Amino acid sequence: MKAFDYWLQKKRIAQAAAFINTGAHVLDIGSYDGALFKQLYDKNITGAGVDPLAKTAGYGHYRLVKGLFPQAFQPDELFDCITMLAVLEHIPVGEQPKLAQACHQHLKPKGRVIITVPAPQVDYILAVLRFLRIIDGMSLEEHYGFKTTDTPHIFSSPLFKLLSHKTFQFGLNHVFVFEKVS
Repeated sequence: MKAFDYWLQKKRIAQAAAFINTGAHVLDIGSYDGALFKQLYDKNITGAGVDPLAKTAGYGHYRLVKGLFPQAFQPDELFDCITMLAVLEHIPVGEQPKLAQACHQHLKPKGRVIITVPAPQVDYILAVLRFLRIIDGMSLEEHYGFKTTDTPHIFSSPLFKLLSHKTFQFGLNHVFVFEKVS
Protein backbone atom coordinates (compact mmCIF):
# COMPACT_ATOMS: atom_id res chain seq x y z
CA MET A 1 0.00 0.00 0.00
CA LYS A 2 1.11 3.53 -0.69
CA ALA A 3 1.10 6.49 1.72
CA PHE A 4 -2.29 7.74 0.50
CA ASP A 5 -3.82 4.26 0.98
CA TYR A 6 -2.60 4.31 4.59
CA TRP A 7 -3.96 7.82 5.10
CA LEU A 8 -7.42 6.75 3.87
CA GLN A 9 -7.27 3.67 6.09
CA LYS A 10 -6.38 5.77 9.16
CA LYS A 11 -9.33 8.07 8.51
CA ARG A 12 -11.75 5.12 8.29
CA ILE A 13 -10.39 3.65 11.51
CA ALA A 14 -10.71 7.02 13.27
CA GLN A 15 -14.40 7.18 12.28
CA ALA A 16 -15.01 3.68 13.66
CA ALA A 17 -13.03 4.35 16.85
CA ALA A 18 -15.64 6.79 18.11
CA PHE A 19 -18.09 3.88 18.39
CA ILE A 20 -15.76 1.24 19.88
CA ASN A 21 -15.72 1.13 23.66
CA THR A 22 -12.46 0.88 25.58
CA GLY A 23 -11.72 -2.77 26.36
CA ALA A 24 -14.11 -4.10 23.70
CA HIS A 25 -13.63 -7.52 22.14
CA VAL A 26 -13.62 -6.71 18.40
CA LEU A 27 -13.81 -8.66 15.16
CA ASP A 28 -12.38 -6.69 12.24
CA ILE A 29 -13.55 -8.19 8.95
CA GLY A 30 -11.13 -7.31 6.16
CA SER A 31 -8.37 -6.64 8.66
CA TYR A 32 -5.49 -7.59 6.35
CA ASP A 33 -2.57 -6.50 8.59
CA GLY A 34 -4.36 -5.64 11.85
CA ALA A 35 -4.16 -1.86 11.35
CA LEU A 36 -7.31 -1.25 13.42
CA PHE A 37 -5.83 -3.02 16.45
CA LYS A 38 -2.52 -1.20 16.05
CA GLN A 39 -4.15 2.22 15.71
CA LEU A 40 -6.52 1.64 18.64
CA TYR A 41 -3.91 0.14 20.95
CA ASP A 42 -4.63 2.80 23.60
CA LYS A 43 -8.29 1.69 23.76
CA ASN A 44 -7.10 -1.67 25.10
CA ILE A 45 -9.26 -3.62 22.64
CA THR A 46 -8.84 -7.35 22.06
CA GLY A 47 -10.12 -9.66 19.37
CA ALA A 48 -9.44 -10.93 15.90
CA GLY A 49 -8.94 -9.67 12.39
CA VAL A 50 -9.98 -11.86 9.47
CA ASP A 51 -8.97 -11.46 5.85
CA PRO A 52 -8.33 -13.86 2.96
CA LEU A 53 -4.92 -12.19 2.49
CA ALA A 54 -3.92 -12.01 6.18
CA LYS A 55 -0.85 -13.75 7.47
CA THR A 56 -2.08 -15.89 10.37
CA ALA A 57 -0.48 -14.62 13.56
CA GLY A 58 -1.11 -13.76 17.17
CA TYR A 59 -0.04 -10.46 18.70
CA GLY A 60 -1.07 -10.76 22.34
CA HIS A 61 -4.22 -8.66 22.39
CA TYR A 62 -5.42 -9.73 18.92
CA ARG A 63 -4.93 -12.45 16.35
CA LEU A 64 -5.04 -12.40 12.56
CA VAL A 65 -6.91 -15.18 10.82
CA LYS A 66 -6.42 -16.02 7.16
CA GLY A 67 -9.85 -16.86 5.82
CA LEU A 68 -13.40 -15.67 5.45
CA PHE A 69 -16.04 -14.69 7.95
CA PRO A 70 -17.95 -16.55 9.34
CA GLN A 71 -16.29 -19.79 8.20
CA ALA A 72 -13.04 -19.05 10.05
CA PHE A 73 -14.78 -18.76 13.44
CA GLN A 74 -16.55 -21.10 15.82
CA PRO A 75 -20.33 -20.45 15.96
CA ASP A 76 -20.15 -19.61 19.68
CA GLU A 77 -17.34 -17.03 19.41
CA LEU A 78 -18.90 -13.69 20.40
CA PHE A 79 -17.71 -10.10 20.05
CA ASP A 80 -18.76 -6.72 21.46
CA CYS A 81 -18.21 -5.13 18.09
CA ILE A 82 -17.71 -6.15 14.47
CA THR A 83 -16.08 -3.71 12.07
CA MET A 84 -16.12 -3.74 8.27
CA LEU A 85 -14.15 -0.76 7.04
CA ALA A 86 -14.31 -0.43 3.24
CA VAL A 87 -15.39 -4.09 2.99
CA LEU A 88 -19.14 -4.29 2.34
CA GLU A 89 -18.81 -2.96 -1.21
CA HIS A 90 -16.67 -6.04 -2.00
CA ILE A 91 -19.30 -8.55 -0.86
CA PRO A 92 -21.57 -9.95 -3.61
CA VAL A 93 -25.21 -8.88 -3.28
CA GLY A 94 -26.43 -12.45 -2.72
CA GLU A 95 -24.01 -12.91 0.19
CA GLN A 96 -24.87 -9.70 2.05
CA PRO A 97 -27.96 -11.00 3.93
CA LYS A 98 -25.94 -14.04 5.04
CA LEU A 99 -23.21 -11.71 6.26
CA ALA A 100 -25.71 -9.70 8.31
CA GLN A 101 -27.09 -12.92 9.83
CA ALA A 102 -23.57 -14.11 10.70
CA CYS A 103 -22.77 -10.77 12.33
CA HIS A 104 -25.91 -11.08 14.44
CA GLN A 105 -24.90 -14.59 15.49
CA HIS A 106 -21.38 -13.53 16.51
CA LEU A 107 -22.35 -10.41 18.48
CA LYS A 108 -23.04 -10.22 22.19
CA PRO A 109 -26.36 -8.65 23.20
CA LYS A 110 -26.38 -4.94 22.25
CA GLY A 111 -23.23 -5.56 20.19
CA ARG A 112 -22.42 -3.20 17.37
CA VAL A 113 -21.60 -3.51 13.68
CA ILE A 114 -19.58 -0.55 12.42
CA ILE A 115 -19.35 -0.21 8.66
CA THR A 116 -17.69 2.32 6.39
CA VAL A 117 -18.64 2.39 2.72
CA PRO A 118 -17.64 4.82 0.00
CA ALA A 119 -20.11 6.83 -2.03
CA PRO A 120 -20.51 5.39 -5.56
CA GLN A 121 -18.53 8.23 -7.18
CA VAL A 122 -15.46 7.21 -5.18
CA ASP A 123 -14.82 4.35 -7.62
CA TYR A 124 -14.09 6.91 -10.35
CA ILE A 125 -11.81 8.93 -8.10
CA LEU A 126 -9.92 5.82 -6.99
CA ALA A 127 -9.50 4.66 -10.59
CA VAL A 128 -7.87 8.00 -11.46
CA LEU A 129 -5.67 7.91 -8.35
CA ARG A 130 -4.58 4.36 -9.17
CA PHE A 131 -3.87 5.33 -12.80
CA LEU A 132 -1.70 8.18 -11.50
CA ARG A 133 -0.01 5.68 -9.12
CA ILE A 134 -0.98 7.71 -6.07
CA ILE A 135 -2.74 4.70 -4.50
CA ASP A 136 -2.63 0.94 -4.86
CA GLY A 137 -6.37 0.72 -4.15
CA MET A 138 -6.72 -2.77 -2.73
CA SER A 139 -9.14 -5.02 -4.64
CA LEU A 140 -10.88 -2.24 -6.58
CA GLU A 141 -11.77 -4.80 -9.23
CA GLU A 142 -14.19 -6.36 -6.71
CA HIS A 143 -16.38 -3.25 -6.57
CA TYR A 144 -19.61 -3.78 -8.47
CA GLY A 145 -21.50 -0.52 -8.05
CA PHE A 146 -22.56 -0.93 -4.43
CA LYS A 147 -25.13 1.68 -3.40
CA THR A 148 -24.52 3.23 -0.01
CA THR A 149 -28.27 3.52 0.51
CA ASP A 150 -28.53 -0.30 0.54
CA THR A 151 -26.57 -0.56 3.79
CA PRO A 152 -29.49 0.09 6.20
CA HIS A 153 -31.60 -2.47 4.34
CA ILE A 154 -28.96 -5.18 4.72
CA PHE A 155 -28.54 -4.61 8.47
CA SER A 156 -32.20 -4.03 9.25
CA SER A 157 -34.90 -5.07 11.67
CA PRO A 158 -35.51 -7.54 13.21
CA LEU A 159 -31.77 -8.26 13.57
CA PHE A 160 -30.40 -4.72 13.93
CA LYS A 161 -31.35 -1.15 14.56
CA LEU A 162 -29.49 1.81 13.10
CA LEU A 163 -27.76 3.86 15.80
CA SER A 164 -25.84 6.32 13.63
CA HIS A 165 -25.15 7.28 10.03
CA LYS A 166 -22.92 10.12 8.97
CA THR A 167 -20.64 11.09 6.14
CA PHE A 168 -16.99 12.07 6.27
CA GLN A 169 -14.28 13.09 3.81
CA PHE A 170 -16.51 15.66 2.11
CA GLY A 171 -19.41 13.22 1.86
CA LEU A 172 -17.39 10.68 -0.11
CA ASN A 173 -17.50 8.10 2.68
CA HIS A 174 -20.19 6.95 5.06
CA VAL A 175 -20.05 5.36 8.49
CA PHE A 176 -22.99 3.31 9.73
CA VAL A 177 -23.39 1.93 13.24
CA PHE A 178 -25.95 -0.79 13.92
CA GLU A 179 -26.86 -2.38 17.24
CA LYS A 180 -27.87 -6.00 17.63
CA VAL A 181 -31.51 -6.42 18.60
CA SER A 182 -31.69 -9.37 20.97
